[in-house]
Amino acid sequence: MVLAVATAGLGACRDSRAEPMPIRIATGSPTAVYYAFGQSLAAILNRELPEVRASVVVTAASAENIRLVGSGAAELGFSQADVLDAGPAGPKVLAVARVYDDLLHLVTTAGGPVRTVADLRGRRVSVGAAGSGTEITATRLLDVARLGGDQVRQEHLGLDASVAALRAGRIDAFFFSGGLPVRAVTELVAASATRIIDLGEWTEPLRRSYRQVYVARDIPRSVYGVDPVTTVANPNYLIVRADLPEPLVREMTRLLMERRAELAAAHPAAGRMSPRSAIATTPLPLHPGAAAWYRSVKP
Repeated sequence: MVLAVATAGLGACRDSRAEPMPIRIATGSPTAVYYAFGQSLAAILNRELPEVRASVVVTAASAENIRLVGSGAAELGFSQADVLDAGPAGPKVLAVARVYDDLLHLVTTAGGPVRTVADLRGRRVSVGAAGSGTEITATRLLDVARLGGDQVRQEHLGLDASVAALRAGRIDAFFFSGGLPVRAVTELVAASATRIIDLGEWTEPLRRSYRQVYVARDIPRSVYGVDPVTTVANPNYLIVRADLPEPLVREMTRLLMERRAELAAAHPAAGRMSPRSAIATTPLPLHPGAAAWYRSVKP
């Protein structure tokens, strides 16, 4: 019945457009989790919802994704919870699901002078691309560590550019927030001696200074093959245009949950979703179509 209703709703869209409805998924860097997750989700939607045509959009990540979805330039996107807290998403953006947690990485060379956050003072550090969730989380951490303003020589580079700059010696360290494992970090560790800095002590200061979306999470040795650390994490959401038809969003939510194994094959972070955790999307409400699907499977 759900599929029939969704198909009927999409059929009306097709009659008016004479073409499948575009579903643009705002992601992030091609070597980060958003992109891998988005590519797999697009393939599932294209295979199982013939009335839509899904594709991914490479972006600077969270903040840009919110802007694209809110403006109607994308239909779906990924965002960190703290970015939603940093500025109102507005009534044009709603949630489909909490999908996994992003872990903040502070990456440097193994033989370099950076061993703690305090060692960043006066050094060249990439805090993430402008418009990214990394930029917001990293800037907040530097502020609570009293390294804001000109205490650190900040560069605003995306993930791939940050890796290249570190390897070339143009920066001393870089931040990146993503689900485990981050492919670009894996490749960097395999190519050169690399250190990931422990950030566990900054979780509570961040929670006190901002809304309590931040939690402590471990990066074990098994992820990258380097010394284990504790770092700062915050939830990650799949967001959606508020004006998308309820039957369509309900079907997308169903596929997101029912095809978790396939999504996890694209990236392990996707396999950590569950209907129970997916509904925790504060401060963003669920889209009515998503809420309807979660109610339908509630035990």
